[in-house]
Amino acid sequence: MQIRAVEPDELPALQEIERAAGRCFRDIGMAEIADDEPLPLGELARYHDSGLAWVAADASGAPVGYLIADRVDGNLHVEQVSVHPERARRGIGRLLLDHLADHALSEGAPALTLTTFTEVAWNAPYYARCGFRLLDDAELTPGLRLIRSREAAHGLDRWPRACMRREL
Repeated sequence: MQIRAVEPDELPALQEIERAAGRCFRDIGMAEIADDEPLPLGELARYHDSGLAWVAADASGAPVGYLIADRVDGNLHVEQVSVHPERARRGIGRLLLDHLADHALSEGAPALTLTTFTEVAWNAPYYARCGFRLLDDAELTPGLRLIRSREAAHGLDRWPRACMRREL
């Protein structure tokens, strides 16, 4: 599996990967998450243009997973990481996270952060296995508080959510 920067013409494929990965939420009673539309192409292009968008590509070069990130309070923040369910459980998500960690170290960032559902097996428990730890409210930076506020406004707090951090 090759991890590389996303190409502009691959942005629609990222949307399809996210839609496919999101369908798994329907099976656990989170239909609203399953039906949530992926980021618009213009927003994905912003991640590409900032150099913070990567794909995991198969042997033919086709994207099967992706990760986009933001710079938040001196760290790199995982905005989205998705792997097509046909390719899930093969370490692709971890490869993408490790690639981001290497990139963060090259920028001098001390940590990766993310927000996630705490009671979804492929969310917080998975990220904990990838070296992230849950943050309590006192540890949240201003940028993470803003992200959580936006998520709450979007209705994501209907299910338990939290911020996590991976020291580098």
